[in-house]
Amino acid sequence: MRIPTSLTIRQQSKVLEIAFDDGAAFSIPFELMRVYSPSAEVMGHGPGQEVLQVGKREVGINGVEPVGNYAIKPLFTDGHESGIFTWDYLYKLGSEQETLWQDYMQRLHAAGFVGDVGRESRTVLPGTPIKAISGCGHKH
Repeated sequence: MRIPTSLTIRQQSKVLEIAFDDGAAFSIPFELMRVYSPSAEVMGHGPGQEVLQVGKREVGINGVEPVGNYAIKPLFTDGHESGIFTWDYLYKLGSEQETLWQDYMQRLHAAGFVGDVGRESRTVLPGTPIKAISGCGHKH
């Protein structure tokens, strides 16, 4: 298991900076963390049950709670607080950022959304199913 040597929340730039004992260091955007949260609310309870997250560009992190010696639980400003991010998962998010962003943008486009604002695209043909949920299920 990779162990972080430093972890910093950058509120203004909305990134989590994390460095690991193998010398790797990443700046992981809060938005990427939120849309790839390892929670059941996002990932579902099995393959094919993922819930597309939209409108998360401006999401922030109010705080971070440690989970044992192996993970953190970010407290996102949209009320999402159930994702436990292990060190290995944060390493994956950091090292695979480009691929994960491309996959996320493709899924948004396929669902008929422009960018991440949660609005249907005018190019979506009538009758095209839109399977996306904005938010995380919490009522505010």
